[in-house]
Amino acid sequence: MSWQQSFYTGMLLLVAASPCALAIGTPAAVLSGIAQAARNGVLIKGGVYLENMGTIKVMAFDKTGTLTEGRFSVTEILPMNGSTAEELLAIAAAVEQQSSHPVAAAVVEAAMEKQLSLPRAGNLENVAGKGVMSMIDRRPVLVGSIKLFQDTDWYSLDKDLEDAISRLEAEGKTTMAVSHDGKFLGILALADTPRPGIHQILDKLRELGIQKLVMLTGDNQKVAEQIARQVGVTDVNADLLPEDKLLAINKLKDAYGTVAMTGDGVNDAPALATATVGIAMGGAGTAVALETADIALMADDLGKLPFAVGLSRAARRIIVQNLAVSLGVILMLIITALSQSIALTGTVIIHEGSTIVVVLNALRLLRYR
Repeated sequence: MSWQQSFYTGMLLLVAASPCALAIGTPAAVLSGIAQAARNGVLIKGGVYLENMGTIKVMAFDKTGTLTEGRFSVTEILPMNGSTAEELLAIAAAVEQQSSHPVAAAVVEAAMEKQLSLPRAGNLENVAGKGVMSMIDRRPVLVGSIKLFQDTDWYSLDKDLEDAISRLEAEGKTTMAVSHDGKFLGILALADTPRPGIHQILDKLRELGIQKLVMLTGDNQKVAEQIARQVGVTDVNADLLPEDKLLAINKLKDAYGTVAMTGDGVNDAPALATATVGIAMGGAGTAVALETADIALMADDLGKLPFAVGLSRAARRIIVQNLAVSLGVILMLIITALSQSIALTGTVIIHEGSTIVVVLNALRLLRYR
């Protein structure tokens, strides 16, 4: 080749191999996906989370406040050992008014409705996943699940108490036993309701390719299975302490590779951080959960979850399409440049045209529904 011909061929190769379309195809798709998600009430904190969401096959959910409304109500008050319903509720509310848990709020609300005078309680001590302890009149008060009393040395459970708790839990209710100075005052039964339309939402997730929907809860197995039947999850992990949720997520990751976790509370934060994609409820979610999560569902709308999964899968498809188009055009232009079967003008037009094509293809995500 002459010097002039060699220079011209070199210019052709430089233009042909320039990776403009290759470089812009993925960021354009990611930015379009994040923008469309935000317009529809889903806040995604980065492109990697959008892409990872598109690979998810297993999703885990906290129960209270996520799959259910998280607004408990006291349905039954069962006094025992000579105590009255008013005494039982007042003692429990005096202790629980120091807690921010949804169950505690329901107990306090029930006491307020009955206009009960609450005794003065000492500082609250949380026993993770089991209940709370405090002092009234310098005597210990325990309020919590039956596990709290089973793990406390100075309590012995009688059969009537255990039978009543078993009956209530078989009905899908959450139970709280209350004791004062070593004496059982009775049992409070509370009920939570599934979110409206949650079964249809989970069905849509399965249609999108989510193979397992796992519920993680600190409730006992009977209550968990009752709620699971109502909402339509495929697997249930019950009787979990906060650290057990973290272990459950790790086991799912070991078995399936990528896992998404959806939750709203402080206790969910470690699991949200460990999951491949952590998803927090934006309205009712605690500050810790929102900060830890990778995706936030604004207005607590779980109905946006299938949208987020579908959008992420669509974004991954468009990224693959853009990579195929850009690499295909580069390969074609290199071959034609080496054979000198195309002019420099044509190379520029085709190359820049491919950049416009991948950008327009990425912008299709802005119309995703």
